[in-house]
Amino acid sequence: MTTIRTTAATGPKPSPPEHLGRVIFIAAAAAMGGFLFGYDSSVINGAVEAIRSKYGIGSAPLAQVVAIALIGSAIGAAVAGRIADRIGRIRCMKISATLFVISAVGSALPFALWELSFWRIIGGFAIGMASVIGPAYIAEVSPPAYRGRLASFQQAAIVLGIAVSQLVNYAILRGAGGDQRGHILGLEAWQLMLGVMVVPAVIYGLLSFAIPESPRYLLTVGREHEARSVLADVEGGHVDLDARVAEINTAMRRDDKASFRDLLGGRFGFLPIVWIGIGLSAFQQLVGINVAFYYSSTLWQSVGIDPSSSFLYSFTTSIVNIIGTVIAILFVDRIGRRPLALIGSVGMAVSLALEAWAFSYKHGATLPNLQGTVALVAAHVFVLFFALSWGVVVWVFLGEMFPNKIRAAALGVAASAQWIANWAITASFPSLASWDLSGTYVIYTGFAVASIPFVLRFVKETKGKSLEEMG
Repeated sequence: MTTIRTTAATGPKPSPPEHLGRVIFIAAAAAMGGFLFGYDSSVINGAVEAIRSKYGIGSAPLAQVVAIALIGSAIGAAVAGRIADRIGRIRCMKISATLFVISAVGSALPFALWELSFWRIIGGFAIGMASVIGPAYIAEVSPPAYRGRLASFQQAAIVLGIAVSQLVNYAILRGAGGDQRGHILGLEAWQLMLGVMVVPAVIYGLLSFAIPESPRYLLTVGREHEARSVLADVEGGHVDLDARVAEINTAMRRDDKASFRDLLGGRFGFLPIVWIGIGLSAFQQLVGINVAFYYSSTLWQSVGIDPSSSFLYSFTTSIVNIIGTVIAILFVDRIGRRPLALIGSVGMAVSLALEAWAFSYKHGATLPNLQGTVALVAAHVFVLFFALSWGVVVWVFLGEMFPNKIRAAALGVAASAQWIANWAITASFPSLASWDLSGTYVIYTGFAVASIPFVLRFVKETKGKSLEEMG
């Protein structure tokens, strides 16, 4: 599933396309999959302790229930590109929306723990599809000069989904009298939290009927007239459609037969550029960002903060996440992807180290006042630096850095690696935290520090380059 860009790296600054508003709507509609991605990923945060109580399980099995959706996500990410190349991007969005609805209903009404896990795998598969389809589709329909900012819509939607899920969870908890297992609308509070995702899932499905198919896919299946219409719609009437169609067709002739085998051939199996993509994806998760969204309520309760306040802090963290993402959107096309990544790595390393120091003073279920304040502030600073850097630039890098011939397959492998790393962090945190919470954050700090030489040594700037220049 390949993306196309066609402007030179130099020259006068392009004027805004004639139909920029239309393009923004298209990108925002496609990014609704990212909203569901964020919502589904984070909503479990409000249900963790209730699931532990209802099914009487310990930290290890609880972690598997939380993390098992990520296995489905890895599978969905790995196959999404190929499915989209066969049936189109829009149909994939509709399938993903349908799976989100099914998962939400099933997760809200499980009769056993294994069934809850099954529905979470289904939702995870939908997340994996959305994580690949959204960025690729947005890049394929975006005017070149705005591609970075429009591609950032995916991450913006993710963090908005996270924030909304925390706000909804907080409202439901208040409605249930502060008890995650309290009853509201005939369900336990945690069940309603998981079931509410039906609403954005239906909206996503409806929006998929309101946006056009990718022009690249349309040309792949011989629907050139429709492709020309879409290109004119998103890039304006001034575009030389003959030249654009010819350029896309030329690129497709180079990469139509891309397969997993095309990723092989390097010294360590994969080509070096594929390993770099895998490294970016892995570092994005190994700094422990999703601990802040899957376990923050449980984490704060473990250091003496009451449940209602812990939900509130989870929400404020999500707001900081949104602010950081907006900063990244404003600067990703101005100062570049690589500088943002380095700034973020330094900020994350410092804030994670402060968290590790603060949690080293944990005695039982409390922290001293000073250390508690430092932990809360550092947690928010960590999320801010992640959001303004790695949260956005990794997705932009993955959409830009691979040569045309291998982009579809390489993007799928890198996205799968991201989900596997996410699973490793999510599944291990409860046990690691029970062992040594401070030591756990030392590990995350180490990964943040290691990401700095990785970017300096291996990652090349992609700002201002056409996708064709990548190979």
